[in-house]
Amino acid sequence: MPHPNDAAPLARRFIVIGTSNGGLAALRTVVAQLPADLPAAVLVTMHIGKQHSVLPTLLETHTPLPVTFAKDGEAPLEGHIYIAPPDLHLLLDGGAMRLVRGAKENHSRPAIDPLFRSAAITLRRAVIGVVLTGDLDDGTVGLQAIKASGGVTVVQDPAEAEAPSMPASALRYASVDHCLPLAEIGKCLVALVGKPDEADSPAPQPRRIEPFETEHEICLQGGSISVKQLSRHGEISNLTCPECGGGLWEMGFAPPRFRCHTGHSYTVKTLAEQQDVVIEEALWVAIRSLHEKKALLDRQVAAAQLSDRPEVAAEYQLAGQQLDAHVEALMRLIGSLDNEIDKYRRVSDPSEV
Repeated sequence: MPHPNDAAPLARRFIVIGTSNGGLAALRTVVAQLPADLPAAVLVTMHIGKQHSVLPTLLETHTPLPVTFAKDGEAPLEGHIYIAPPDLHLLLDGGAMRLVRGAKENHSRPAIDPLFRSAAITLRRAVIGVVLTGDLDDGTVGLQAIKASGGVTVVQDPAEAEAPSMPASALRYASVDHCLPLAEIGKCLVALVGKPDEADSPAPQPRRIEPFETEHEICLQGGSISVKQLSRHGEISNLTCPECGGGLWEMGFAPPRFRCHTGHSYTVKTLAEQQDVVIEEALWVAIRSLHEKKALLDRQVAAAQLSDRPEVAAEYQLAGQQLDAHVEALMRLIGSLDNEIDKYRRVSDPSEV
């Protein structure tokens, strides 16, 4: 079945948008401002993880533009919105979109930074990067790559964002050209892509922008990288990857971020959050082991009582009570970790707000 936009020319300008918590409402507001004859392709990454998504259907009633999930190898068309599918990074490589199931970045797949980074490297000045509402700070490094490549950066005003952390981080660490409320972002994008096209003019000094180029190649290849390659762009830290257990290299960014040789990548905030998750998992394993040991002690109490050894039974009962106290202490600790995770999700660095 032919697509209604098959006659549209291949895109020469691109708008890449990243969002997370609160993103559906924000995206609806932005795409509603885009005209049917938009002279650019729009690529969107939202943190949807593995879950089934109907995001194109939820957006298409708010815009005159066709909205579909991106397809691997497809060339983006003008006046079309492409969505990163569940559990796949959306990248640009040459003149085509690529979908890869590489390592998670910022504990997300799809993640925003891979899309932004690939757009910066592939498109240079022909790309506009947009960070909307979201938790933590995915998208900040991607905006840095876009700016380093000569593109334009746009951020939602954190003061009106449902989740201000992502736009606040971008404002603090990336060079942002436009910080706007949602009601003005779409209009700004239309004005930007309506300017005279400089996409065909050569960059003053075409150069390889590192480490963004190497990281794009890593993601495109599925995530694996040699220790030698990592050592060219970062220094080994004393930290390990929460997802695979490998060593982490500090990449030296502001904000600092970390990458392992299997491709997992973290900012400080996402790494801290994932460490809490790993700690909680370890605590649940400890609680399970304590429950199992208590069950064995209960059997020993029963056996001692049957053999008329009350003193021995009392010792086992006391040991069981101590195990119960340990379980209660671990449960309280898990509750405090949950509060820490909530804090990371709700609150940015105080200097960012």
